[in-house]
Amino acid sequence: MLFNSLQFAIFFPVVVAIYFALPLRWRTAMLLAASCMFYMAFIPAYILILFVTIGIDYVAGIYIERKEGAARKALLVLSIVSTCAVLFVFKYFDFFTGNFVALADVCGWHLSKPVIHIILPIGLSFHTFQSLSYVIEVYRGKQKAEPDWVTYATYVMFFPQLVAGPIERPQNLLHQFREAHPFDYGRITSGLKRMAWGFFKKMVVADRLALYVNDVYGSPRSHNGLQLTLGTFFFAYQIYCDFSGYSDIAIGAARVLGFDLMENFNTPYYSTSIAEFWHRWHISLSTWFRDYLYYPMGGNRVALGRWCFNIIVTFAVSGLWHGANWTYLVWGLLNGVYLLAGRATACGRNRLFGLLALEQGVPLRSAISLVSTFVLACAAWVVFRARNLTDAGYVLSHFFRNWDFGAIKTEHFLLRQLPVAIGALVLLESIQLLNRGMGLAAWVAKAPLLPRWAFYMAFLFVVVMLGVYKNTYFIYFQF
Repeated sequence: MLFNSLQFAIFFPVVVAIYFALPLRWRTAMLLAASCMFYMAFIPAYILILFVTIGIDYVAGIYIERKEGAARKALLVLSIVSTCAVLFVFKYFDFFTGNFVALADVCGWHLSKPVIHIILPIGLSFHTFQSLSYVIEVYRGKQKAEPDWVTYATYVMFFPQLVAGPIERPQNLLHQFREAHPFDYGRITSGLKRMAWGFFKKMVVADRLALYVNDVYGSPRSHNGLQLTLGTFFFAYQIYCDFSGYSDIAIGAARVLGFDLMENFNTPYYSTSIAEFWHRWHISLSTWFRDYLYYPMGGNRVALGRWCFNIIVTFAVSGLWHGANWTYLVWGLLNGVYLLAGRATACGRNRLFGLLALEQGVPLRSAISLVSTFVLACAAWVVFRARNLTDAGYVLSHFFRNWDFGAIKTEHFLLRQLPVAIGALVLLESIQLLNRGMGLAAWVAKAPLLPRWAFYMAFLFVVVMLGVYKNTYFIYFQF
C-alpha cells in the first residue's frame, strides 16, 4: 500500500482509531494484522516470504540465547545464511547467473542462461536487514530473545517502516510493543505534521522533479548538456525528497501510534565532506553497515592498507544492497574512493585553505566545501540513476556540451512547470534552513492560535494544489 494513495488515506485513520480503542493486550496483534494487510496490498503471496524469514530468525534467536560456544555460533551462521539465501534468490540470482554466463562466453564456454522471471518482493532488503540485526544482537548478548512470536513478527513487519525503513534495531523498537501508548493529542498532532512534511517532499518536490528526470535519463542521448545537468541536479533532490519523505511519513505515522523510530536523514546536502554526507544520509543503513560489517572487519583500528580495504568492501556491499546492477556496485565503489581520497588529501586541502586565509569556520571555506561535496554527490548520482554504465559515461562526459537555453523543456515536463519545481525547491530549502537556525517547527508550535493555523492551512494548500497525484512508487521500494 502506498502512503500517497487513497487506500492509505482510509487505512491509516481506521487503524489509529481501532488501535487506541483496543486494550493493551490486543494492540500488538492488531498492528500485525494491519501490517499484513498493508503489505498484501502489493503482491499478497509475497507475505509468505516474510513469514519464512521471520520464522527462521525467531527460532534462531531463542536457541542462540540458550546455547553456548560453537553451537551458538553455528546457529547464528545458519540463520544469517538462510535469511540471506532468500534475499539472494529473489534479488541477485538473475544478476549473478547472467554475469556468469557472460564470463563463460568470454572463456569460450557457451552456456545458456536459465530463464527464471522472479519479481523482487517490495522492501525485501529492508526487512531482511532488520531481521538480521535482531539475531546478531541476541548473539552479542545485547538483546534478549523475544519469546512472543506475534511481538517479534510485528517488529519486523511494523507497517510504517516495513517497506523502506528506517531499519530499526531491536533495542529501540521491540520493547515499545509491550508499552502502553495512551491517546496523546500533542504527540498525534506532532506526528501528523511530520507526515505532512513528508507528503510535501514526496508529492510536491520528488514526483514533480521525476517528470523531468525520467525523460532525461530515459534517453540521455536525446538531450543537450543543459538538460543533462538540470536532470542530474533534479535527481539529487528527487531521490532525497522521495526517500527522506518516506522516512518522514513513516516516523510521523509511528509517532501518531505512540512509537519512536530513529531519524534517517539530517539535511545531507549541507555536508562539507563525503564522510559527513554518509553520517547524514540513510542513517539507519549506514550505521547498519558500520556496526555489522565495517567494525567486525576491524574498522579504522587497523593498518592503513587494511582500513582502505575495509572502506572499499563496505561501500561495495552497500552499492550491491541497493540493487543487482553494475551501476549500483560502481556507485558504491565511487563513494568509497571519495572517502579515501578525502582522507588522503585532507592535509593538502588544509594547507591550501590556510594559504588563502580560509581557516575552519570561515563561511567561504564552508561554502566551497559544501558545493564541492554536493557536486561529487551529484556525479555519483549519475551512475546510480543511469540505466547502465554506458549511459552514465555519456551523461558525465556531456554535461558542458551544447547548453541550449531555448530547449530546456522535455516531453513530459513543459516550461510552465519549471517555476513550480524551482519554487518547491526554494520552499524546501527555506524551511530546512529556518528549522536548523531558529527551530521553525518549535516557533510555529508556540505561535498564537490564528497565525499558527494560518501557517498550517497555507502549507496544506501548497501540498494539495501543487502535489502530483499519480500514486507513484517510492524510489527505494525497488531495493
